[in-house]
Amino acid sequence: MEKETQIVCLGRDKKWTKGVVNPPVVRASTMLFDTMDEMRFAAKNKTNGEMFYGRRGGPTHFAFQAAIAELEGGVGTALYPSGTAAISSVLMSFLKAGDHLLMLDNAYEPTRALCDSLLAGFGIETTYYDPLIGAGISELIRPNTKVLFLESPGSITMEIQDVPTLSRIAHEHNMIVMLDNTWASPINSRPFEMGVDISIQAATKYIVGHSDVMMGTATANSQYWPTLRENSYLLGQCTSPDDVYLASRGLRTLGVRMAQHEKNALTVANWLATRPEVDHLRHPAFASCPGHEFFKRDFSGSNGLFSFVLKEGDLQSVTALVENMRYFKMGFSWGGFESLILGVFGIDKIRTATQWDTSKPLIRLHVGLENVDDLIADLEAGFERMNKVLAK
Repeated sequence: MEKETQIVCLGRDKKWTKGVVNPPVVRASTMLFDTMDEMRFAAKNKTNGEMFYGRRGGPTHFAFQAAIAELEGGVGTALYPSGTAAISSVLMSFLKAGDHLLMLDNAYEPTRALCDSLLAGFGIETTYYDPLIGAGISELIRPNTKVLFLESPGSITMEIQDVPTLSRIAHEHNMIVMLDNTWASPINSRPFEMGVDISIQAATKYIVGHSDVMMGTATANSQYWPTLRENSYLLGQCTSPDDVYLASRGLRTLGVRMAQHEKNALTVANWLATRPEVDHLRHPAFASCPGHEFFKRDFSGSNGLFSFVLKEGDLQSVTALVENMRYFKMGFSWGGFESLILGVFGIDKIRTATQWDTSKPLIRLHVGLENVDDLIADLEAGFERMNKVLAK
């Protein structure tokens, strides 16, 4: 079954949908039982789609979880109220005091903050590594290293990792491999085929697709799903059925939206590559992006999110570029239908294993579903404003 067909068909078992096209929204905290035998059966089979207690989920949740697990190629999926909640819960489910964590140096900034504060306070030590380290990761592994965390492409600067090599080496040392797979979404990579044990999504982004729901998912293989499932429950993680319904609805159009995001972004990126102001693109589909060879090998497509580096500029000139845009608006998220722009400064302050050239400003774009000619005209006007400031 092709991905486009999967997206439409998965999670529509009549057990959950009752025969309608979309799983209905079932809002419930308490499930009622007529007999002790029913209650004991539900308790025993609470992980197999049996109604047990609201925090475990209901039909709305079960349908969406089944769809995500199958799309990503895992065994089971847990749901969380945000992508950051998914990351923190997954790490806390498998790490304890005295353990060592290997975290890529360009991780999503809240992930790094979690490692440096909460996890450090729990006695968990983190070592940051160059995302392009490849087989060199073996030199950083200690007897107490428990988890290797990946994010490919990495946040902001978009380096693509050699996930199969990193996973293989980690497994040789009995480590758990976790991947923030949000950029690829469930359709543009197959993390479990590359050796990943737990794949994490900020469903807030492309799965929901409409900038109106916060949600995270974590999908695990058969070895780690029981622990992830139970520990997420112990941590009290749950999601609103109304939010899950919106995520399920967004999922059905993920394929066509991603195709249009990719098409629009590639058009904009190719135009940017001709601009004299641009030093280089950090779009995984372009050779100028570090790790591009792994993108070609491991991904089936791209999306609307990428960065580019300017040849020159400062806060004032970048401000002139990003402010007063007509279609590209400033915002910290991405993955919705709208275009976004960020001028990023201070990258060097959140890197310890790698260096970043602060003399060349970085701009991150999320290219939405607007007409691409309008988006290019918007950026062209922004460059004109920037160049006027630089000329003074």
